[in-house]
Amino acid sequence: MEKRPFINKDQLEAVCAEYPTPFHLYDEAEIRRRARALNAAFSWNPGFKEYFAVKATPNPWIVSILAEEGCGCDCATGVELTLAEACGVTGENIMLSSNDTPDEDYRHAAELGAIINLDSLDMVDCLVRALDGKLPKMVCCRVNPGGTFSSANGIIGNPQDAKFGMTVPQLMEAFSRLAELGVEDFGIHAFLASNTQENDYYPRLSRQLFELAVRAHEELGVHVGLIDLSGGIGVDYRPEDAAADIAAIGEGVREAYEQVLVPAGMGDVRICSELGRWMLAPAGGLVTRVIHEKLTYKDYLGVDACAANLMRPAIYDAYHHITVMGKEDEPAERAYNVVGRLCENNDQFAHDRMLPLTTIGDLLFIHDAGAHGFSMGYNYNGALRSAELLWREDGSVQQIRRAETSADYFATFDADPRFSSLAKK
Repeated sequence: MEKRPFINKDQLEAVCAEYPTPFHLYDEAEIRRRARALNAAFSWNPGFKEYFAVKATPNPWIVSILAEEGCGCDCATGVELTLAEACGVTGENIMLSSNDTPDEDYRHAAELGAIINLDSLDMVDCLVRALDGKLPKMVCCRVNPGGTFSSANGIIGNPQDAKFGMTVPQLMEAFSRLAELGVEDFGIHAFLASNTQENDYYPRLSRQLFELAVRAHEELGVHVGLIDLSGGIGVDYRPEDAAADIAAIGEGVREAYEQVLVPAGMGDVRICSELGRWMLAPAGGLVTRVIHEKLTYKDYLGVDACAANLMRPAIYDAYHHITVMGKEDEPAERAYNVVGRLCENNDQFAHDRMLPLTTIGDLLFIHDAGAHGFSMGYNYNGALRSAELLWREDGSVQQIRRAETSADYFATFDADPRFSSLAKK
């Protein structure tokens, strides 16, 4: 399947005339479309809620758009809780799903009325300590069944290698102890695979969690009112990849719900998801310009972006499709390595990538960077993080985060007057 940007060359050059490259550009229409498709796929469950994984794209403009579409926030830290609150997302529209959680984050979540998701058995005592024994009526726990996780096409995840979640016996013990402490409603959460391309991942996971919920209800007498399927639904990074069918996924979960929970008298269970990548990755791209070309043992295109703007290729060797703007219909007949300026050899967006003949000055659109793109940025070599722009539904462009300046980089050197002046540069 062909991949094309949501913006054409002339439009993008007009944007660049006002906002210099590199920058991240998000498509508001696609964000809303994906949120609506997800909600429609799970409309059979009256309590369904998408808790957008804030870590994927922690921008209040993005979070606010999703909140308008009925989405909540999945937060991992106190800072993300603060961002959610600033966007008007409060109460049980927030889920705190964290690990190695400090007491102050538990207190912050409780003050907001958020659902707290415990990652390990010892966190029961941590929660009691942090909240002085005044536990909320509803608590969620994250389970890791271990082993491997398979789809119809084979193994797609290795939960036993993950640091997240508690074992099934630990989950049962946590529920028992929490019930003794006055908790009345329970949730079960699990994340067993990442970026899955299979439509049966959620249905298989949900069946496993539904069966566990029935077991907890029957053995412990507790009420499980929430099943959190977390994230894991992937996107089609490569043109040949098949996109996940969210409608088919929702229907698969419904079938498991009807077969497992309803016969057990648990037809009131709410389903939720925590999708970050699926919600935002295809709705954003990194825009960068070719500023150098070097011919040595390979043909290197040097661009004004680097791994500080999008580090997934550097740390995962992840594939991100690249469009040379204005040359979408030209044959891809030359192999290039597309690289940034950092003093690390892994600062490369593509290796031996076949592209049309590309020259200095060409604009590149790096696809599917709307999630885990800007958010994973860093300042190695003093690289400054780029601006974030929103391509509005009416065709206008709005800057939703300005680019960093050297003053931002030096702002924390304020303990000594010899260095505090750097923050003014």
